[in-house]
Amino acid sequence: MIASLFAAALMSAPLQTPDPGLQPRVTVAQGTLVGRQVDGIDSFRAIPYAAPPTGERRWRPPAPAEGWADERDASAPGAICIQPPSNGDPGVGPLPASEDCLNLDVWVPADHAGAPLPVMVWIHGGGLNNGSGTAPLYDGANLARRDVMLVTINYRLGRLGFFDHPALAAERAPGEAAANYGFMDVVAALEWVRDNASAFGGDSTNVTVFGESAGGALVTRLMISPRARGLFHKAVVQSGLGRDQGTPLAELRPNGDPSMQDRGVAFAAGQGLATATAADLRAIPAERFLAPAPSFYGGDLLVKDGALISEDVEAAFAAGREAPVPLIIGTNSAEFWWIRPTEISPYGAIDDAMTPDEQAAFLAAYGGADGYSAHVVSDLVFNEPARHLARLHAANGHPAFVYRFDVVSAAMPEPHAGATHASERPYVFDNMSASSWPTEEMDQRQATAMADYWTTFARTGTPNGGDHPEWPRAGDAGDSLLEFTNDGPVAKPTPFKDRLDLIEAYYRRIR
Repeated sequence: MIASLFAAALMSAPLQTPDPGLQPRVTVAQGTLVGRQVDGIDSFRAIPYAAPPTGERRWRPPAPAEGWADERDASAPGAICIQPPSNGDPGVGPLPASEDCLNLDVWVPADHAGAPLPVMVWIHGGGLNNGSGTAPLYDGANLARRDVMLVTINYRLGRLGFFDHPALAAERAPGEAAANYGFMDVVAALEWVRDNASAFGGDSTNVTVFGESAGGALVTRLMISPRARGLFHKAVVQSGLGRDQGTPLAELRPNGDPSMQDRGVAFAAGQGLATATAADLRAIPAERFLAPAPSFYGGDLLVKDGALISEDVEAAFAAGREAPVPLIIGTNSAEFWWIRPTEISPYGAIDDAMTPDEQAAFLAAYGGADGYSAHVVSDLVFNEPARHLARLHAANGHPAFVYRFDVVSAAMPEPHAGATHASERPYVFDNMSASSWPTEEMDQRQATAMADYWTTFARTGTPNGGDHPEWPRAGDAGDSLLEFTNDGPVAKPTPFKDRLDLIEAYYRRIR
């Protein structure tokens, strides 16, 4: 079955035939694209923004995409990147999967003739192991109806995207970027947008990057990477960590965990390559990368390579070295409700350094052991780090807006009371038909508000200015945010501030 899957992956995806008369054409740097027009929105799919990272190009920086002479059919999505089988996440696009996956999709209003459109570039999540920009969840039509150019991208995942090995290091030039190949793909996609947005009516001087979970973590890294400076002008981080620490190429992590090259040696040994050469590694069949890397948060895929990313996100923000752009950052009310601090995992280990006095204070703040067990991992991984980055960004003189998403559909089947990790995505894209459970008119109202805020921010640098409640700016009105609720958006003091204050003090002590 695996062999059949990857045989299919090597073939072109079947393309739908555009309706006669509804075939918009755009000429980009590589050639002319023929897309589709549906209900007043033009879409162009499977546009290559870099050369296929296959064969000798595996584990190398992305190269420019080749051009084409004839018109290229851009009416259907392309291949998603090699990844483990989906667990039902609607953020994973349809097969085929292939190493030849560095493509992007574009949606714009048809026949737009006004001022250049603000550009929004979506970076999907999935723990850097899964996901794609081609998933129906991320269909950009409803955002494009708000007069933006919407771009979704694919980037290399798992060990094909975030990997190093001494044999690969030996062939690199000194100072050459390494290991962060998926991140390099994101940068290359932004460079393609810079060079080609105007062909679609987009404004390359007004680009907003936005991403969720691992995609949000990549947005924070774009904000601290000199290579990405100037490629975007606004940023949105949805549940994107904040105090996570990258793994160096050849040095141990601060806690003594292996380097990226050590992890690469262990992976190669598991493939029977105890003394691997670079050629041996590049000859590993693609199906061997179906298994996920064992730990996203523990450092197998988050890289501090010393060239593109030379420091951790929190340290860069604390020193004022992040991109000076307006920022929206926020989290969901019940992010990792299923993960407990007693678990043997990098997430469960976050509270291991607490002193007895700290443990007592935390238990009191959370109302006992049950409350602590249910909520502390979400607060340690997502909620406090988001508040912390927003505070640092605001203190550095840049606009920052914090949100908390707490919209819960009546039909939501999960055994908790809040909004789980990633559940905000259909609301941001105003695609409630892609929800994992049935939704109602209430959900559509909240989706309308959220998509309006996001596109207004992309247009102007502030989410305010429409018919929705005023969103307080971080630092202007104390510790406040905008909470998305079943009754609509509400500006309010940060919920559970006492818990977050304890976490901030804990991080300050251990780091």
